[in-house]
Amino acid sequence: MSDQTAEDTEGEEGEKKKGPPLMIIIGAAVVLLLGGGAAYFFLFSGGGETTASENTEVVRQTYFYDLPIISVNLNSKGESKDMFLKVAVSLELADEAMVPNVETLMPRVLDTFQVYLREMRKSDLEGSGGIYRLKEELRRRVNLALFPTQVESIVFKEILVQ
Repeated sequence: MSDQTAEDTEGEEGEKKKGPPLMIIIGAAVVLLLGGGAAYFFLFSGGGETTASENTEVVRQTYFYDLPIISVNLNSKGESKDMFLKVAVSLELADEAMVPNVETLMPRVLDTFQVYLREMRKSDLEGSGGIYRLKEELRRRVNLALFPTQVESIVFKEILVQ
């Protein structure tokens, strides 16, 4: 009988060893099936066919208001020669009805631009990252100066650093 009990315990232990890997395989298969189903749903269920009339976008009308050309000397502390910046800017407005407010507050906008640009260094304007930061900062400052009118974007027509 002792041989029989030894065999029974080995059989139970053998089953226990087979149990966890089987559960892991089943769990992995379920996860793969769910992931594959989700990927199929997101990639291939585009909502059906669309007609041309549904696919047309509304064209947004914008108005560009040109500012006078701004020329300033840059902050050149520690450099031997003076550096200059010449900028031609347009303000992108949502509609033409905002123009009277912009024209009324134009001295404030130009003052804001002049003060900010005079503190810039040549290194601040290097590369596309520098120009992007300049664009976003000018937009932020013009929106503060023109409040409640909001400018959609700043458009550079010309930038010259000399």
